[in-house]
Amino acid sequence: MVTGAGSGLGQALALELLRRGARVAAVDLRSEGLQETMAKAGSLGEGLSLHPLDITDKEKVAALPEEVERVHGQVDGLINNAGIIQPFKRLLDLDEAAMERVMRVNFWGTLHMTRAFLPRLLKRPEAHLVNVSSMGAFVPVPGQALYGASKAAVMLLTEALWAELQGTPVRVTLVLPGAMRTGIAEHSGVEAPRAEGAKVPVLEPEVAAKRLLDAVERDAFRVLLGRDAQTMDLLYRLSPALAARIVQRRMAHLLT
Repeated sequence: MVTGAGSGLGQALALELLRRGARVAAVDLRSEGLQETMAKAGSLGEGLSLHPLDITDKEKVAALPEEVERVHGQVDGLINNAGIIQPFKRLLDLDEAAMERVMRVNFWGTLHMTRAFLPRLLKRPEAHLVNVSSMGAFVPVPGQALYGASKAAVMLLTEALWAELQGTPVRVTLVLPGAMRTGIAEHSGVEAPRAEGAKVPVLEPEVAAKRLLDAVERDAFRVLLGRDAQTMDLLYRLSPALAARIVQRRMAHLLT
């Protein structure tokens, strides 16, 4: 199972999983995105099923495991990748609808999917749960306070699940990507500000997908995707205030 499989990292994950011999159930809000994933899969598309779905709809998510099992027989892994960002605004300038939407998709969507599929995963001889959080979960980004809070919730949820599921067949991996070429702003319905002169290394989704799946095969507890995520993780461990100040100085002009 891969959510957000109609574009970006989710699409790259679905395609890479197919190349590695897996069967994939692809979930996305956008049917057109899923059709694009199928087209890119080519001859590998025989192992791909498409499931247009809003992961914030708890009842539809609860019905999804049976739907997927009818197609594939069983589910051995769940990658909660779907997510959106917020409008690039200060907290007090955000409206309630925007704040609730970010939390519903990023946190509650991940939670609904996990609770729906975990009972199935626990019955398998070996299974894996992967939750995609963000570098923004541990480094505060001005103009993305709610997004960061939602991804921080996903991060701690995942770490707690890792502890709770010790001694079971289910392994858990937390993913913390940095900047990536995914089109998340467009699919979130927000305008991304232009960071003039910023020299931020941007990871391609195809490269990120391979690194993520390699980490899953190693049963990694935590994987940082991108040089920026790795650097800021180290810096934040050494000095949280310094890490926060560096990001603030680079991003503050985008809010003026």
